Amino acid sequence: MRCPKCGSRDDKVIDSRQSRDGSSIRRRRQCLKCKYRYTTYRVIKSNRTHEPFDRRKLAASIAKAFEKRSASLLTLEDMVDEIVHDLETGGREVPSSVIGAKVLDKLREIDEVAYLRYASVYQRFQDVDQFVDAIHTLGRQIKPNVLQRELFPPDTTQKSSNAGPRSREPAGKNHGRL
Repeated sequence: MRCPKCGSRDDKVIDSRQSRDGSSIRRRRQCLKCKYRYTTYRVIKSNRTHEPFDRRKLAASIAKAFEKRSASLLTLEDMVDEIVHDLETGGREVPSSVIGAKVLDKLREIDEVAYLRYASVYQRFQDVDQFVDAIHTLGRQIKPNVLQRELFPPDTTQKSSNAGPRSREPAGKNHGRL
């Protein structure tokens, strides 16, 4: 294991705990060089083998999907940071299928071509029909525009439905109006 702060390979395990069901192990480690403490997790692969989570491997697979696309390195790093944060807050051994699903969700929001590239490898597309199905699925999904605000946010619609169509006062305050 490399220390996430200084990169040193010298560390020691401070605490090792099993989950309640006994299927996973969470390890707290301390770097012997800079004394930084961090937690390591293990990934359960599809063939049931276990391996330590590797952030660089995740970043490389996402970078491959973005190859020759107009996404910035900052976008890629932000995406990796969000996925790693989600995994770390889980605090358990994570199946590789969960990691792949999180990557696909993020890619779908950012770049559909990168999404299809990643999906073709992750879901092991065997023929063109699987690509066509994935493209049709993408076309059917609603694509929210992050830059555009919602016309009727959920909180506003409930409050405004109680008031009259032209009334600007909150519901319950009449102030002489009928």
